[in-house]
Amino acid sequence: MQKYTVNQYFVSNILNWVQEKEIAIPEIQRPFVWDSVKVRDLMDSLYKGFPIGYIIAWKNPDVRLKDGTISGGKKVLIDGQQRITALRAAVLGQNIVNTDYKEGRIYIAFHPITEEFATLTPAIEKDKAWIPDISKLMTKDGGLFQDVTNYCEKNPEVSRDLIERNIEKLLQIKSKQVGFIELDSNLDIETVTEIFIRINSKGVVLSQADFAMSKIASYDNEDNFGVNLRKCIDYFCHLSREPHFYKYISENDQEFSKTQYLSKIAWLKDENDDLYDPDYSDVLRVSFTKQFERGKMADLVGLLSGRNFETRSFEQSIMDESFQKLSMALLDFVNETYFKDFVMAIKSSGFISKDLVNSQNTLNFAYILYLKLREKGVNRDEIKRLVSRWFVMSLLTGRYSGSPESKFDFDIKQISKDGADKVLKAIEDAELSDAYWNFGLVQALDKATINSPFLNLFFAAQIKANDRGFLSTDITVGSMIEHRGDIHHLFPRDYLKSKGLERGEYNQIANFVYAQSEININIGNKTPKGYMLDVIEQTMGGKSKYGGIDNKEILIENLRQNCIPEGFEKMEVGDYENFLKDRRKLMAKKIEGYYKSL
Repeated sequence: MQKYTVNQYFVSNILNWVQEKEIAIPEIQRPFVWDSVKVRDLMDSLYKGFPIGYIIAWKNPDVRLKDGTISGGKKVLIDGQQRITALRAAVLGQNIVNTDYKEGRIYIAFHPITEEFATLTPAIEKDKAWIPDISKLMTKDGGLFQDVTNYCEKNPEVSRDLIERNIEKLLQIKSKQVGFIELDSNLDIETVTEIFIRINSKGVVLSQADFAMSKIASYDNEDNFGVNLRKCIDYFCHLSREPHFYKYISENDQEFSKTQYLSKIAWLKDENDDLYDPDYSDVLRVSFTKQFERGKMADLVGLLSGRNFETRSFEQSIMDESFQKLSMALLDFVNETYFKDFVMAIKSSGFISKDLVNSQNTLNFAYILYLKLREKGVNRDEIKRLVSRWFVMSLLTGRYSGSPESKFDFDIKQISKDGADKVLKAIEDAELSDAYWNFGLVQALDKATINSPFLNLFFAAQIKANDRGFLSTDITVGSMIEHRGDIHHLFPRDYLKSKGLERGEYNQIANFVYAQSEININIGNKTPKGYMLDVIEQTMGGKSKYGGIDNKEILIENLRQNCIPEGFEKMEVGDYENFLKDRRKLMAKKIEGYYKSL
């Protein structure tokens, strides 16, 4: 079966399809990332008859309307948005939305004597030999006699025939042919992705969220529902990172400002918390999984196309219902009360910084669970307990590190069927047994990396317990993390390097601890025996060298909070391996106690 058709279409045909919305290119499909030089080069290539690559579209399936008639599907742009946007800007004189989501013009100038293209500059604008904006010629309905005459009057030394010929050649850009590949509507996402990768010379991989966003943009009705739904997703993600962007939306996007969505995301203009800054794929995944109780994004693409999974046909009523349900779910996602309450639940678990969260998918599913439990009317305290525990369980087990879609799909269906508490208990019984706490977790801590989720779990446990940093009297681990404090080595790195140990040995998880920089600097490259004897002297009235601990009981408690094994004050390089083994066990015990307290 032929999976696609290949045709050559005039530039004017493609631009007309965009104007008539036969090709779905929303106002914000993706910001325009080309600079003006690339736009100039595109126009130069078309002028000279050079190929500019294929435009790739995926046809939406034809759908059956309520009255039984069939409506033809639109073309959803898969590859070529930047080129089409460049053509709209240069040829039609339309505004573009740049990477800052601000509207502006790109002006392409043309020199009809030398046949050069350039981006407009003040110098070119003043030079009478240049036509400063080619779109004014390209969009004219009438003849060009007067334009040629005006140019020749300003440049009397040039040949009128040359100017007429080259301006006519410029206008022929609209008649240049561009390769257009249209993928069959019956293809699944995986096949479309494979085709795209094989055709695209840059090897760019499209995500299933990209396809879903294109489908959303292609949903067209009188109030531009699909475009505004997509804008809400894009704007939310942009605002969560750049709150000042709200001013631009409210002042420049009047159509969106009239929708219900702007008021729902306006709270982000005053929000600076960055623990959970989702991108559009996160927003889609959470909203879809929560509302439709499915985890595979391909199913969302199918539903937004109107797919009936039983009859394998496509129906307008299913499409309309799916868009309404997705809109409802999106409003839940962006709800200020829900979002902030969820983030607070995660922070109350000890994860006060995004630097402690290694898995965005773990955060995503925790938010799905939160929204689902709210929908079911579960008590707020119980929601907080279940969400916190599920989140930490997911990190401990790496639940969403591989094939997250399948896990999302399985978990949401099980939770819907049996309830979150019962499902969580079953997972704990299967994966968090005594064997895991006593052996599995200890083994997981036997790694040389500062980016381990298990090290972060240990720090979260310390934060939850309000533990002090190593040898600190009053500065907590949480405070150090909030103020971007440093992680240091209990057995100093330079000391171990001087003894011949390599990076994988001295950067062991069990050798890391949060400590004040001044304490770490004073420790230098001393052995634990060398600096801990001084600390002990501090508790007996001696001079303070490392922090302010001057009491033996406070020292013992500080070492306990930081899981420092007994006898640490006597250790040198020969004790390092046993130290690591003992500390891993203590860290695992602390994480176990932390988890079971949630």
